[in-house]
Amino acid sequence: MASKTQPAFDYLVGDDSFLDPLRTDAHEPDKARCVVIPFGLEQSVSYGGGTAAGPQAIIDASHQLELFDEEFWAEPYGRYGIAALRAQPVAPKVADALDQLEGTVESVLAAGRFPFVLGGEHSLTAGAIRPFARRYNDLVVLQFDAHADLRDGYLGEHFSHASAMRRVLDNTNVSLVSVGIRAVSSEEIAFYESNRDRIAIHWSKDQAHWDIEEIVGPLRGRPVYVTFDIDGLDSAIMPATGTPTPGGIPYLTALAILRRASEVSTIVGADLVEFAPIAGLHAFDYTAAHLAYKMMNYALAGSISRTDS
Repeated sequence: MASKTQPAFDYLVGDDSFLDPLRTDAHEPDKARCVVIPFGLEQSVSYGGGTAAGPQAIIDASHQLELFDEEFWAEPYGRYGIAALRAQPVAPKVADALDQLEGTVESVLAAGRFPFVLGGEHSLTAGAIRPFARRYNDLVVLQFDAHADLRDGYLGEHFSHASAMRRVLDNTNVSLVSVGIRAVSSEEIAFYESNRDRIAIHWSKDQAHWDIEEIVGPLRGRPVYVTFDIDGLDSAIMPATGTPTPGGIPYLTALAILRRASEVSTIVGADLVEFAPIAGLHAFDYTAAHLAYKMMNYALAGSISRTDS
């Protein structure tokens, strides 16, 4: 149950919220542990656009998801509850938008709840992470992405989407585990080589040899924030993003890593970013919504009770 001193949130009504409007808790948002924060930031995109429309497309598609999850052998949302905030206008300057999102995430955390941000471009993670960095001395960010995002600014924007993880690492108590990287600049390699004590990269080219236990090893027993750039997925199944890059992560592989991460660590918050819907191709909206629900389930639904194939 939410605290009596929680801030007053402007929730979407059940019919417009995340998941099936007929679910049992659809009209009881104050009881939900997970709070979806739609944040359609689109200010520093450098190739394909459309991320501003991502959050609403994901919410709309979520209404078509089955609530039963065969991994949990249950409807996991019933263990934690989901509410969604009404989207607010995003500040036009990236720096101001990050401050805006920081305040919203802080309010959700102050109410003892789990923030799940739907983006929007990846630059938003630099704002979303700040309240977590203040709370946890040994925070780890688990990043799924095609791009390293370690540039120190791009095209004149210090808080560019291409700098998302560099700005996250401005918090000196935060470390980074990146999965699926296959697009990186020389500048980023230099930064990575100088910060190997804080950054572990699992390159997409090495997928055949990935060891999930090695990937999640640095997360063990620690608080983890998951940031999932949807271009981390194989672009054959997810081309609806600004820079679809070949050679990405298969969907079930991504879920297996998320699942194991949830078993060895405490996931304290998450975002799903860079989804840019393509008109008329609703399969991608549905995939993004399914991924969001799975991320919530792994983080919040507790132990998985049945794994039969």
